[in-house]
Parts: sequence; C-alpha cells; structure tokens
Amino acid sequence: QVQLVESGGGLVQPGGSLRLSCAASGMIFSINTMGWYREAPGKERELVATITDRGITTYGESLEGRFTISRDNPKRTSYLEMHSLRPEDTGVYYCTALATWSPLQPENTYWGQGTQVTVSG
Repeated sequence: QVQLVESGGGLVQPGGSLRLSCAASGMIFSINTMGWYREAPGKERELVATITDRGITTYGESLEGRFTISRDNPKRTSYLEMHSLRPEDTGVYYCTALATWSPLQPENTYWGQGTQVTVSG
C-alpha cells in the first residue's frame, strides 16, 4: 500500500543542522497529513511536527523556531529542517503519513522505519 522512506539522519555536533526527508510511494490516492515523531532512548515517542495537505503546520512543544516542516505534494515528500540542534534532540525520527490508496477506503496512518539523529560532539 503506502511505503515511507526517511533519509538525512546522521551525526551532527551541537548547534548544527540536519534536513530529513520522507518519500511516500506505493498505491496512493491521497495523502492528508504528513508528520514527524521522534523517540529518544528511554523516552516515549513524541510529536515533532505535522503538516496538512494545505500546508497547515503544528509543532511539538518548544520545537517551533528551531524545526521547520514542509512538503512537496507532487513529489509526495515531506521535509524536516532542524537547526541549532542539541544533544537532547538525539533519537530515532519517524515519518508518518495519513493516507488512503482508494477514495472508497478510509485513511490509515503509515510509518516509516525511522532514521537515527545523533547530536554529539
């Protein structure tokens, strides 16, 4: 049905920047909201940011201003730009998409496999 593949993670020093990408593929009729969540070691998964198909964005607490979510609808891709990264931003970042493969089917939430972001130095 819908596959999500993240890219762009890696190791960065504190104060650095990274840009994550999430490309959706497969049988897709429409994608509503795309988003990013993260999971730090020993912590619960938390919201980073979401963006609707019309570009309305929401951010996790205290992340707006350092993180920016965007999307390219024709490319079915979302992006997460992260600046002024801190060690506490370390974790696995997961892409999500609320999508359907048919106008006759309800939307489902799909998850990517995650990409590791490590802020250390």
